[in-house]
Amino acid sequence: MPVHHPDKAQFTTAASRGFADVDTWVFDLDNTLYPSDAQVWPKVDERITLYVMQLYGLDGISARALQKYFYHRYGTTLSALMQEEQVDPHDFLDFAHDIDHSSIKLDKDLGDAIERLPGRKLILTNGSRRHAENVAAKLGILDHFEDVFDIAAADFVPKPERSTYERFLLAHGVEPTRAVLFEDIARNLAVPHDLGMATVLVVPKITDPYREAFEQEAVREPHIDHITDDLAAFLSACVLPEAGCGSGERH
Repeated sequence: MPVHHPDKAQFTTAASRGFADVDTWVFDLDNTLYPSDAQVWPKVDERITLYVMQLYGLDGISARALQKYFYHRYGTTLSALMQEEQVDPHDFLDFAHDIDHSSIKLDKDLGDAIERLPGRKLILTNGSRRHAENVAAKLGILDHFEDVFDIAAADFVPKPERSTYERFLLAHGVEPTRAVLFEDIARNLAVPHDLGMATVLVVPKITDPYREAFEQEAVREPHIDHITDDLAAFLSACVLPEAGCGSGERH
């Protein structure tokens, strides 16, 4: 089922920033650097459900419902379990990210596009460093990144909390007005935009049944500068002087 998208695969808002001054390119990992057909998130999601089943002694349907309740109330299941059950976050992450990576395909176009970007490249994720490195390695893009700022580096406070972005910027010496963040969830771009970062919302080409509808919507809000459903093509345009990063329909 198609996701409700803008009229074109990518658009730029009338007041959005260009990327001429950007020297730091920051990417979320899950559902941003890989497409839905890589089947990464469904596997992680199923592992989280299994963890909740085992922790509470629930059947699959009940565990799934509790997991979604935690997600909506706390932002992440991990945050809920840390607060309510004092779960060791490292154990949880190791369990959740123990997945088969064989469905992830090398993405040469994405790798080439990221490699050509001028400046630093960093990953900012609510997942673990190990998960990010495993997935990026399978995609063939890991070597293009300077570092991964994971949930442990954020003291297990997930995006979209303001302190997480501030901690990231400080840890890596990033000047927000010279940085851009690529992210698949619109609400996770509000604080970065407020801090001065340019923002790009990466949306799927087709609906992913494993994700909430609000997570996939091509939201047109002031804190979102650009939207694309083709990350490699969008990034490629960033290094073509005649095209310009984020070229496309204007609103």
